[in-house]
Amino acid sequence: MSDTVSRRQWLIKTGIGVGATVALPGLLPALEASRALGGASYGEVLKQLERDITTQRRAAGPIRLCFNENPFGMSPKAKDAIMNAWGEHPHYDPPVMKELTEAYATHVGVKPGHVLVTQGSSEVLSLAALATGMKGGEMVLPWPTFEQLPDYATSMGVTVHKVPLTADLHHDFAAMNAKIGANTKLVFVCNPNNPTAVLDNQSAMRDFVISTAKKCLVVVDEAYHDFADDPSYKSMTDLVTAGHNIIVSRTASKIHSLAGLRVGFAIAHPDVIKKMAVFATGNPNTFGMRAALASVQDTEYQEFVKAKNREGRALLTAALTNAGRRVAPSQTNFVFFHAGRPVEQLQKHFLAGGFRVGRAFQPYGDWCRISIGTPEEMKQFVTLIPGALA
Repeated sequence: MSDTVSRRQWLIKTGIGVGATVALPGLLPALEASRALGGASYGEVLKQLERDITTQRRAAGPIRLCFNENPFGMSPKAKDAIMNAWGEHPHYDPPVMKELTEAYATHVGVKPGHVLVTQGSSEVLSLAALATGMKGGEMVLPWPTFEQLPDYATSMGVTVHKVPLTADLHHDFAAMNAKIGANTKLVFVCNPNNPTAVLDNQSAMRDFVISTAKKCLVVVDEAYHDFADDPSYKSMTDLVTAGHNIIVSRTASKIHSLAGLRVGFAIAHPDVIKKMAVFATGNPNTFGMRAALASVQDTEYQEFVKAKNREGRALLTAALTNAGRRVAPSQTNFVFFHAGRPVEQLQKHFLAGGFRVGRAFQPYGDWCRISIGTPEEMKQFVTLIPGALA
């Protein structure tokens, strides 16, 4: 009997398996399903996961359509990787750090020296601020956008220039460029943007990033890269290999569903990576990195999640459009729409129906952000829309 099987049986026999099922819905069933495939395909395991997950999420309380999480949880192969990693947890500097760095570099088409594995993409942003010596300087970004970096910069005494989006919710590149001065240390862009879900014009975005990188460091947040299916979309990672002064930020929290395990990736010139690494607080945890390594390589699971996200997104977009609401064109795993009333009213209505939706994002206080759940959840959710907007 292998050590892996012995550990799993020990967990179940001692009752820890029961607790694990409560804490991590679907963990042991998914693992056992992957062990007991027999003649079944991995695709059939994923179909079973889809059938089980909505029931499990509903049993856990109101369904969370508020944090842009992957409703299906991590890949079954990632769960297996965690269970098989128990022997590694006592060690500093685990080998998986190098393995994940190399695998992710291959995944995005760069050399390993261009990649830094971090404790979530939030650490990428804070390390970028520290590595550029932002204290006392200035930064420029669109507004609203992901708030972690401007909040961190403000705590460092940085002057943050928040440039309003255009009327169609795009980055206002001309206005952002006008704010860049001699003391600007960093410019931040997010594409697709959060909370708007909008993908900017690729030519305009690329031209802005290239020209701005000649003046200061540019951080490109690509947290939702995996959900963008517009044919015109292209990551900015090729600008890194071309030598431009940019950092591309990626996360394992979205399509890979490892938000609680905190794994992120910085993609930049090796010299920038070395500067960032000086300020890193340590390696991400071993289990998170093992899960990320397995998930990055599990392309079938990624395609499954993308397909289900498109299905749920289409259901929600159609329902909101039919209700006469303006819906921002989404290239993410969430939808941003004009509710025409304070979002707090919608939060109460949807919570009464068993769903949590996003908070207000000023100055769009009468817009609402809704994360995409499973298709079955979205079918249930859209029945609540007429009452919310009546």
